[in-house]
Amino acid sequence: MQYSSTCGEKISRLAFGTMRLPLRDDGSIDQKQVNKMTDYAMEHGVNYYDTAYPYHEGKSEIAIGKALAKYPRESFKLATKFPGHQFMKKYDCDGIFNEQLAKCGVDHFDFYLLHNIYENSFSTYKNSDYGIVDYFVKQKELGRIKHLGFSTHVRTENLEEVLDFLGDRIEFCQIQLNYVDWTLQDAKRKIEILGSRGIPVMVMEPLRGGKLTDLGKENNARLKAARADESIASWSFRWLMRIPEVATVLSGMSSLEQMEDNIKTFSEGSALREEEWNMMLDIADTLKKGVPCTACGYCCSGCPMGLDIPMLLAGYNDMKFASAMTVKMQMDGTPAEKWPDKCIGCGACASVCPQHIDIPEVLNEYNEMLRTGPTWAEMCRQREEAAEKMRKHNQR
Repeated sequence: MQYSSTCGEKISRLAFGTMRLPLRDDGSIDQKQVNKMTDYAMEHGVNYYDTAYPYHEGKSEIAIGKALAKYPRESFKLATKFPGHQFMKKYDCDGIFNEQLAKCGVDHFDFYLLHNIYENSFSTYKNSDYGIVDYFVKQKELGRIKHLGFSTHVRTENLEEVLDFLGDRIEFCQIQLNYVDWTLQDAKRKIEILGSRGIPVMVMEPLRGGKLTDLGKENNARLKAARADESIASWSFRWLMRIPEVATVLSGMSSLEQMEDNIKTFSEGSALREEEWNMMLDIADTLKKGVPCTACGYCCSGCPMGLDIPMLLAGYNDMKFASAMTVKMQMDGTPAEKWPDKCIGCGACASVCPQHIDIPEVLNEYNEMLRTGPTWAEMCRQREEAAEKMRKHNQR
């Protein structure tokens, strides 16, 4: 197993992410399988385990806590997160933190994250009445947290504001990173910003929720021709190995077979060669289904509504590629007057677009996409209701 030295700790470069644990037919977590996967991970050197308060409707922390209970506490690093990104009736730091310790069966967390600081949750984390950041800094001083960090889906242009607010109170950052989001979500720039500040990076969504395990017949064949004995997934992990700021890569493994394959990659594999790295970026371009916006900004100066058109087109491209969750989350933090439905269809933007994009038509389609299904706020409320039921059940 490959390791990194991060925050003064030796941590495995492959981490067991517990957002997508194996399930039984009734939808409950398959604890027996989780135990087997954890045993295999521990036997093969994986020592970083990541969970969060909302995962699996509040049951992920319990499941990984049970699976790790038989191992000496010093043999693994456990990470979880405070759900300040969710819309909650109150933000009970002490109640939730003590509940998390009890659910995981530990007296401290090695790595603790402020969960998803982004445009719409930033005000929650900054709110002095809630005192979220101060509370967890205090828990670190008390030894109940060894290292404090944060996860984020914030847009690149707002990342430095978040970092300036947190300052030296945080030690690490968790971002979405893979060879598609390198350009699709401008993760390249996020890495540059974090690297310039000496902040190590924990990677989430290295496979984009499994989407990067099957790249289509032609792309799959291209990779198999280059490395016949390696899985398609392994290319994503070996692509990440070239980025020096990456401390560990969280993989949401849901089967023992996935665990075995990933451990093989991080035990025997090495970083992609430069030409292979570039090949993956080329493949990423073939996967994107949106519009060829280069964010030149020519469209903005003549927009009578003052819309940030490149930002909206980036969201459209992201939704065309994969799920709507992250985009809806970001749009919930966007003022209503800046949404795509405010486009009046005048065409001033399209007339100056070097890429000849029919921007009004794209924004109309994007608006319809955003209207489909629940908003991020509604998803959060659903999760909070499920978590509240879980808390009441545990108190009985």
